[in-house]
Amino acid sequence: MMNRKPRVRFAPSPTGALHIGGVRTALYNYLFAKGNGGDMILRIEDTDTNRYVEGAEQYIIDSLEWLGIKFDEGVAVGGAHAPYRQSERKDIYKKYVEQLLVQGKAYYAFDTPEELESSRNQIQNFQYDASTRMSMSNSLALPEDEVKKRIERGEKYVVRIKIEPNEDIVVNDLIRGEVKINSSILDDKVLWKSADGLPTYHLANIVDDHLMEITHVIRGEEWLPSAPLHVMLYRYFGWTDTMPEFAHLPLLLKPDGKGKLSKRDGDRLGFPVFPLDWIDKDTGEKSDGYCQAGYFPEAVINFLALLGWNPGTEQEIFSMDELIKTFSLERCSKSGARFDYEKGKWFNHKYLQSKSNEELAQYLLPFFPDGFFAQSDRYRKLLSAIESVKERATFPKELYELVEFFFVAPTTFDDSDIKKRWKEDTAAIMEGLAELLEVLPSLDDEYATEESVKGWCEAMGYSLGAVMNPFRLVLVGRMKGPHIFTITRILGKDESIKRIRYGLNTIK
Repeated sequence: MMNRKPRVRFAPSPTGALHIGGVRTALYNYLFAKGNGGDMILRIEDTDTNRYVEGAEQYIIDSLEWLGIKFDEGVAVGGAHAPYRQSERKDIYKKYVEQLLVQGKAYYAFDTPEELESSRNQIQNFQYDASTRMSMSNSLALPEDEVKKRIERGEKYVVRIKIEPNEDIVVNDLIRGEVKINSSILDDKVLWKSADGLPTYHLANIVDDHLMEITHVIRGEEWLPSAPLHVMLYRYFGWTDTMPEFAHLPLLLKPDGKGKLSKRDGDRLGFPVFPLDWIDKDTGEKSDGYCQAGYFPEAVINFLALLGWNPGTEQEIFSMDELIKTFSLERCSKSGARFDYEKGKWFNHKYLQSKSNEELAQYLLPFFPDGFFAQSDRYRKLLSAIESVKERATFPKELYELVEFFFVAPTTFDDSDIKKRWKEDTAAIMEGLAELLEVLPSLDDEYATEESVKGWCEAMGYSLGAVMNPFRLVLVGRMKGPHIFTITRILGKDESIKRIRYGLNTIK
């Protein structure tokens, strides 16, 4: 195993939107593969035709592309082990089903849904296994000629694995250590169905991992109960020398309370659980995605990487390259990771601060009319406005709300601010301030403008609050915004005076 080039796979089922927990699984696979000089494969496990959702496969591909998780082989990429959709590999699986049947490691079962339900009602904690299978309708309990006749007349059947009881199965997990399971607690899982000629997850998963030379299976904790069955299948096929190493990741837990993270938690607390927007084709219900909610892909990656993995240092901000160099399965937690969505916002805030004003401007251009920034002075004004407010923003859409007043002069003023800030002498003070600004050569030097206004206040006997508060109100329309003289510098002399005059004529 140690001499083999690492090969991992992310193998989602196209049954709906890709959950953020699945994104983390893909990320950990990617970090492990790239950090160890290996390859990553995208395989689509679409054998459950009843749950297949049109468009889900492309959604998965688009989501991972947005996040910067790239594949060396797989669906939409190609490779030496194509096809990578399990529905296109039906003939491959049939060969291995026949092998198990010939070896006596699997058997035909003809039980109808009604018969199975009857057994569940009659036998407490019913399980299709060594203790019950001889009383069921299968090729172990029925005469050989009857089995043959049933198959020849087209009777539907499944192929079940034959689990031998009272055998200890050991799974050496890279995160959880040795996991030992007694085979008596396992049931004879269905491996293949004649109704559609498709295998179930258990068989297809093992065959594909073997044929695609997968060296490490890194997946969610919820798949841990399947691991002993998969180990047993490797034994049955005689593939123990090439059996991959397993690593079962901790669950993502609810932000509050008990249990694993669900879409309902996101709806309840107001955060996305999908990477991109998703519309349920049956109900028309739209679920927000991290992309459309204004998260940066690198912030989502950074946030998810630390949910279940600890770098062993105080560092929190990691680029993808840094994560690749630092990540190791040994530092993954065994216990679940609580999904702190507020921390996710913190990461987005940090990444927003790290972006250039020019890059952030691209997010804001769609909010303005086409061609609005064709004038270079307007674009320079936008860059200055972004610089003045970006420390206050977490998402790009918040930036627009913070810079809008620089380009759209207020036409109304907050009533509560007027009552609190506009006194009997305020109009006279604002008139005097406008006259002062008119004689200044420009407002480009924030410090010089501030000193001039403060000197005037002192000479006139005005308190700073009596001047600065209504001054901000007429410039912005409310008591918000960056430093007042940053505002006047960006607005310019003419616009600042114009807004004072408008405020004097509007506020009574």
